[in-house]
Amino acid sequence: MKSLGPLTAADEMMTHQIVDTFASVGQTDRSWTEKVCAMACAKDGSLYLGFGLGKYTNRGVMDGYAAISRGKEIRVVRASRELGADPVTTSIGPIHYEVLEPLQRVRFALDANDAQPIAFEWIFESVVPPFVEHPEQARSRDGLRLDQDLIRYHQSGVAHGWVEIEGVRTEFDTDSWVSTRDHSWGVRHGVGAPDPDVKEADRPAELAILVNWSPIVCERPDGSRYALHWFWQRQQVPGWQNEHFQGGVEHPDGTKEPFTAIEPEFEVDPVTRRVRRGRVTFRLADGSTRPITIEKLDDTGLPLGAGLYFGLDGKFHGSYRGVLEVEGEHVPDVTEAAAARRLHQLVDHVVRVEDPVGGGIGVGNLQTLFVGPIPDMGLDQESSFL
Repeated sequence: MKSLGPLTAADEMMTHQIVDTFASVGQTDRSWTEKVCAMACAKDGSLYLGFGLGKYTNRGVMDGYAAISRGKEIRVVRASRELGADPVTTSIGPIHYEVLEPLQRVRFALDANDAQPIAFEWIFESVVPPFVEHPEQARSRDGLRLDQDLIRYHQSGVAHGWVEIEGVRTEFDTDSWVSTRDHSWGVRHGVGAPDPDVKEADRPAELAILVNWSPIVCERPDGSRYALHWFWQRQQVPGWQNEHFQGGVEHPDGTKEPFTAIEPEFEVDPVTRRVRRGRVTFRLADGSTRPITIEKLDDTGLPLGAGLYFGLDGKFHGSYRGVLEVEGEHVPDVTEAAAARRLHQLVDHVVRVEDPVGGGIGVGNLQTLFVGPIPDMGLDQESSFL
């Protein structure tokens, strides 16, 4: 006889797709993850809010983070809870995610707490509809195991709400703040502690890994808005490279002008490998080009290791840490070399973009990785870290 998961409130909806309840997923891999990630920032780059929440059904865990960044300083609250009898509610202690209007408006919140003197609430409001990205798959180097198999959609918009830091409350509105978000589900890398009885993947010393993922909210002088998005991945060694790319210009009516190719040029800090500035040229299907320039707005932004990406101090996404655990930390300077290495290289940069072809000026999130030796960027193996 087949066993079934317990009934939840979600089972009242006519949206089932497998022969089971919504308490279960149609996949037994313990790395199965459903995750939301979002940011909001002032258009001048003076303040950034970060949010992430993951549900690991096959591990019985939900965890997340809520963070602020001002220049080189970050404060972050992390929380983890047992799914137990409540696998549906998207709250973990003081951290809350709430869909107000599907695909349009979402609430991200951090209550006042004992872990850090920060709290916030922002409402994401869409500028463009969400866009589904190409499925993302990755295999082990020998090709035998499918290590990652997930789907993601992203959305660009604006934000209004408030933030409180050390007792000082600031309110903000949609004229002065932008926000981006994404939602993914599937089997992911980096869930739980590394398996002790599985061979670690070989990584040749000459291997370089370059990644950009970026949603940008653009506004023209007449007030009309649109979005840019691109996701570029390249692995290379001398004489060989493997590249994946997707992206396009996203319009409020749901249409998209797809990019077909990318020529990225970035200047990065050789110690932290954080972006300083860049120029990216996109090619479209009609053969035309669309160049944009990118400027980092101060040092504001979040190294995502603070939210446990790639692990932090022996803790990993999806690991069981009890019925409820809430912790926090304050890092005064994330650009200091030791802090940068501890918090890893994957960073939400707050950037300003000029798009002369589209006529807009944009602000948004640029996530980057530049791992390994990349001679044309002045980066060697000795200075590399993940």
